[in-house]
Amino acid sequence: MPNRWLLKTEPTTYSFDDLTRDGRTIWDGVRNALAQQHLRAMRKGDEVLVYHSGRDKAVIGLARVTRAPFPDPGASGSSMVAVELAAGRRLEQPVPLAAIKADPAFEGFALVRISRLSVMPVSAAEWTRVLALGAGCPDG
Repeated sequence: MPNRWLLKTEPTTYSFDDLTRDGRTIWDGVRNALAQQHLRAMRKGDEVLVYHSGRDKAVIGLARVTRAPFPDPGASGSSMVAVELAAGRRLEQPVPLAAIKADPAFEGFALVRISRLSVMPVSAAEWTRVLALGAGCPDG
């Protein structure tokens, strides 16, 4: 069974629409040690929630890891890694951070607890709940 992750991006820098247009991208430039640890744990086939930070603050769409961690091409001489992602589908409706924070199902979610982290694991229950909210099914 694949692992599940949430990756944050600033949409003015690289948005879900950019990923959809490009089809694939290298997810690089991650500098935080814990976020790097999570990137190192990713495997080909893992599923990803793409979250827009900044003004949007919402889960926007889905992606899949298509290449396991490899040396970050923009961080030569360091131990930083990157992964390759392929675009998935856009959620029917964005799932705003405010809705996630208001939902008791997300009490332990890293997005709520460690809000500045850009790469984080997502439990099966959290994944299912986000997809339900993204499909317009607030009751699950």
